[in-house]
Formats: sequence, C-alpha cells, structure tokens
Amino acid sequence: MFEPNWMSVLPPVLAIILAIVTRQVIISLSIGIWIGFCILESVNPLTGVGLAIDGVINVFSDAGDTRVLVFTLIIGGLIATIERVGGVRGFIHLLEQRHWVNSPRRAEWLAYFTGVIVFIESNITLLVAGAISRPLFDRYRIAREKLAYIIDSTSAPICIMIPLNAWGAVVLGLIASSEIDDPIGVFIGAIPFNLYPITVILFAAFVIWRGVNIGPMKQAQERTERGELLWPGATPMVDPAILEQQETAGIEDRARFMIVPIATMVLAMPAGLYITGNGVITQGSGSTAVLWAVLVALFAAWLLVLLHKRSTVHDLMEVFLRGAGGFLPVALILLFALALGDVANLLGTGSYVAQLTQDTIPLFLLLPLLFLTSSFIAFSIGSSWGTFAIMIPLALQIALSLDVSTSLFLAAILSGSVFGDHASPISDTTVVASMASATDHIDHVRTQLPYALISAAIATVGFFIVGVVAL
Repeated sequence: MFEPNWMSVLPPVLAIILAIVTRQVIISLSIGIWIGFCILESVNPLTGVGLAIDGVINVFSDAGDTRVLVFTLIIGGLIATIERVGGVRGFIHLLEQRHWVNSPRRAEWLAYFTGVIVFIESNITLLVAGAISRPLFDRYRIAREKLAYIIDSTSAPICIMIPLNAWGAVVLGLIASSEIDDPIGVFIGAIPFNLYPITVILFAAFVIWRGVNIGPMKQAQERTERGELLWPGATPMVDPAILEQQETAGIEDRARFMIVPIATMVLAMPAGLYITGNGVITQGSGSTAVLWAVLVALFAAWLLVLLHKRSTVHDLMEVFLRGAGGFLPVALILLFALALGDVANLLGTGSYVAQLTQDTIPLFLLLPLLFLTSSFIAFSIGSSWGTFAIMIPLALQIALSLDVSTSLFLAAILSGSVFGDHASPISDTTVVASMASATDHIDHVRTQLPYALISAAIATVGFFIVGVVAL
C-alpha cells in the first residue's frame, strides 16, 4: 500500500508545468501518468511506460468514463450535421424575417441573447451569434470588437452554467471519476457560486444597457463611427463556416434543422436522468443521460433531414465522421486526464495536499487560490477543458479530504478555467470569436481584456467572501 508523501504531488504538478511551458496538454498529461506509475510501483522508467499504457487503457473499464468519451465524439458529429444541412443559416433567416432589430442597442441585445439561447457548445454559439449580428453591427456602426466581446462573454460563460450540453457532460464525467457519489448534485450546487461566469454575463448586459466603452473599446467605437470597420493594417479573421453557408445559399435553409435537435437533446437529458435514477432525477447517471440525449438528438436530426430529402445516409455519415474527428483532440485530452486522475487517486495526492494546506494555508483562502491557479493555467494553455481535466480531480480530492463543500471547490475551478480561457489570446473560443466577428484577433484580445479583468477582480473578491463565510 502506497503511503502518500511529497512525491504524490509530482504527477499533477509536472503535468501542469509542462502544459503551461509546452502548451501540449496531451503530452504533458502522458508524462504525468508515466511518472505517477513509476512512483506508485517503485519501478524503473522503462517498466513504468508499460504501466502507464495499461493505466490509460484501464480508463475504458469504467463505463461512466467510456460514455463521456463516446459522447464527446458524437457531439462533434451532431454539430457538424446541424451546420452542414443549413440549420444555423435557417435560424438566422428566422430572426431576420421577424424584423426584431431596428436600432444599434437592439443589435447588441440580439447578439447577447443569441449567445444565451444557443448553449449547445461554445464554438457553435459564437458562430451563430456572429453570423446573425455582424451585418447589423456594421449597418449601425457598432465596433466589430464590441460584437466579439459580447458573443465571447455569452458562449463559454453560458455553456458552463448548464449541465445539459457538451461542457456539462465533460465536467460531470470528471466529477464522477473523482469518486463523487452525486455528480449532478455537486454540479448544480456549484452553479450559484460560479462567480466569474455569472459576473461576465451580468457585466456584459450592463455594458450594453449603459453603452460602456472602456479604453481600447472606446477607441474602436470612435473609429467605427467614422466609417472605418477595422484599424489600418488590421487583418480580419475569416470564418470558414460562413463561407460554406454562402456557397449553399441557393438551398432553402430551415431553422427546424437546428431547433429540433437541440430541443430534443435538452428534453432527453432530464428524461434520461429520470429513467436511470428510477424516478429520481438527482440519482440518475449523468454520463448515461447525456449519451442518450445526444444520440436521440442525432437521430432526430438525421430523421428530419432524410424526411425532407436534404441529404443521403451516405453523406450524413461522412459529415458525422468528419465532425467526430474534429472533436478527437478533446476526447484524447479527457482520456489522458481521466488516467492521470486515477493514478493521482492511487497515490493519495488529494489527501496529501489537503493535509499540507490544512497546516499551512488558511481554509478561507483556498477558494480564491484555486480560482487564480486555474485562471493562470487556462490562460497559459488556452484551454478551459484542459484545465478542467487537470484541476477538477485534484480539487475535489482536496475537498473530500478536508470534508468541505465539493460544490464550492468545483465552482472555483470552473470560474478560473473560464476566465483564463476568456482572456487568453491562444484560446480556441477567443479565436473563433474573432473569426465570427470578422475582426483582427489581437484587437479583440486588447479590447476584451479590461472587461474580463474587471469581472475577474469581482469574482476573486467574491470567492474570498464565500471562503470566509462558508469554510
């Protein structure tokens, strides 16, 4: 039996450092797993390679972990299907036909609420909101940087607040792998304390309501009002999804191809929880429910497309495989993160760190420290999901060892991961926000950062207060 000691923290700490330095999350997690098994079994590095490989393979022995990995690939196929058959463009046409926007302020609110409503996955949220709102922003001379800020503030922050989507499934899978009996209850309990996303969402609404333009954003707005969409020498990013929609403009696009699958998935999720929980939603299997939900949504999308003769089964299968392939890197990150979490459990990393912090760090400082640590990691590697994978198992082990609220610790990790991802210039969501808004990427990062820092400062103070009151 391995006795937890200072070497127990080496695998996750080494993985974090390497991920920050190299920005190669999968390789960093692999090295962490390898070192962990070398320490656990007291073997030489060569023998440890074989144990590490077995450790990764053993992830599939857990049905819940396997379901989350399969879900990750299927959601990629679902998103690709919705985009390919014109569901996104049909949704845009629906809004345009209603003539709901007739002023600059309404154009901003449209971008905001589109981000709130389309919560299936952060990148599709950005693409939909950007495609709908960009022509209106240009017409009413609102800075494209403002559009990028609004849709970036209502993509990941909204997605992480809802357990019925891709983000929720990933988080639930990581919670379940940390030996938590009620993953859904822990996730739902964390929502009111997910302070950074809450602050960002409310602050973005305040910015629209009061017309707040800070620093570089004010300069960008003044430039746009002069009729200049971009700064001289700026390079707008091109959104390939929008170009693809333009190529198929001759085909009638219908909103139902997007609305029906998403609605089906949202409704199927609680139904799955009810069935797997034998009539009690809170006792249902989150991994099973989300897998069922996305499979039912995919079936609904295919059935709708085939009934309207918009595509063939052969073409749909090709699109599905292409979309699933696009999410393969995410699935691999999750696979290696789950394996690292398993070896950390065997090493007693959480209990050792908990004992260490109990002796050296005041309990009320743990929440702000977890928030700031997760923020730094996510900013450095440009991935909130990668940070979830590294930090959630470790934080929950600490919470269990200290016998404190796991929901509070989870909220601090989620908030920090979203902030770091929101502010990072190498984050995929930041890049896609620039693409969807057709603005220069660095200009988006510069204009958004002051707003993100204000929200992060508020969240940090909030976690300090929560720590003092609740821990």
